[in-house]
Amino acid sequence: MKKFGRFTYTHTLYSCYVGYVTQAIINNLSPLLFVVFNRDLGISLEKISLIISVNFGVQIAVDLIGAKYVDRIGYRASGIIAHALSVIGLAFLGLLPLVVPPYAAILTATVVLATGGGLIEVIISPIVEALPREKKSATMSVLHSFYCWGHVAVVLLSTLYFNVAGLGLWRWLPLLWAVIPAVNIFMFCKVPFAKLVDEEKKLPVKRLLAKRAFWILFVMMICAGAAEQAVSQWSSLFAELGLRISKTTGDLLGPCCFAFCMGLARVLFGLKADKLNLKTALLVSSGGCFAAYMLTVFSPIPVLSLTGCALCGFFAGILWPASFSLSSSTIPEGGTPMFGLLSLGGDLGCSLGPAIVGLISDKTADTALPSAFGSSPEEASLKLGLLAASSVCVVMIAFILMLKRLSSENPSFPDINSKI
Repeated sequence: MKKFGRFTYTHTLYSCYVGYVTQAIINNLSPLLFVVFNRDLGISLEKISLIISVNFGVQIAVDLIGAKYVDRIGYRASGIIAHALSVIGLAFLGLLPLVVPPYAAILTATVVLATGGGLIEVIISPIVEALPREKKSATMSVLHSFYCWGHVAVVLLSTLYFNVAGLGLWRWLPLLWAVIPAVNIFMFCKVPFAKLVDEEKKLPVKRLLAKRAFWILFVMMICAGAAEQAVSQWSSLFAELGLRISKTTGDLLGPCCFAFCMGLARVLFGLKADKLNLKTALLVSSGGCFAAYMLTVFSPIPVLSLTGCALCGFFAGILWPASFSLSSSTIPEGGTPMFGLLSLGGDLGCSLGPAIVGLISDKTADTALPSAFGSSPEEASLKLGLLAASSVCVVMIAFILMLKRLSSENPSFPDINSKI
């Protein structure tokens, strides 16, 4: 292993793990504080919904801008800036409402955090892809599992904090979580980085956008993000409605179980990736995800429906990292801009999936639905929204098969059917 002072590429990989934990903090801490924002700070639910939209909107914008400029700025500077923004945003989240109007403070903190999170999304995967390691797809899958472990940690440790310290001391919680990106700033100052693609071999963005394979992969990333977040964002409410449980228990049984199963799938895939056919793994996972959606929607037993939510996390787990790896093997000269644009597609899906569920649920809230969808109108309308969102799994399968056909029609096309 090549050393750079006391630091090696292994330290670079560990820093990227922490980078995804940081992104999990950014995306999942604020939702745990929504009840505080509403009750103690007087922020309406309508304005809280806007905060969610701003978070995803800013991250999408950063994905687009980062795809163009990260290579010019460099991985080191980009990583330091991303983590510094994360620290500042978390500090703003806890302290800024003390000095400026609460809604303006939370909105400002959200913009700063989303900028840092979007930049992390753009740089972390290409940094790891560039490392001189074997079994790159396995490494990529394990990398993305750390977002899931970060999500689980945020829910469990924040819930523990609230139970010990009380909601009244919520302001200190973001400052405690800010320690993690603060430490990673130091790591990004020290660790070595490798080039993903040599400058002379790098594919210009215009030529990348002209490739049919890129757009197939882009749609796959949209589907991966949508399949994942459609359940993740609504699983807490689903648990509360179906099992008639408290918000705290709903968080533990909903998003926490979902994130754990997703992380488990990514680790298991990482352990077996060298023995699996990547295309087949994606097809099986997409089909399994669709089946899990069906169990969630149509099971007459609430516990089985919640089990379906967890299985959605398990089967959706590899869709994002495996699509990234497939992209790298299909268009190896794509470089950082390709990863940035694919992250943009993934984040679009992360917005699209929950939006489909919310839109259908809202439109059918006052409609008499068959009893097969649930015992209450709220549960039934939410299940109907999840049923609509399950269509992204079918689209995912269609585009994987489309990419396979493209490779069979073009002899010079990279062999995506080989083992990883």
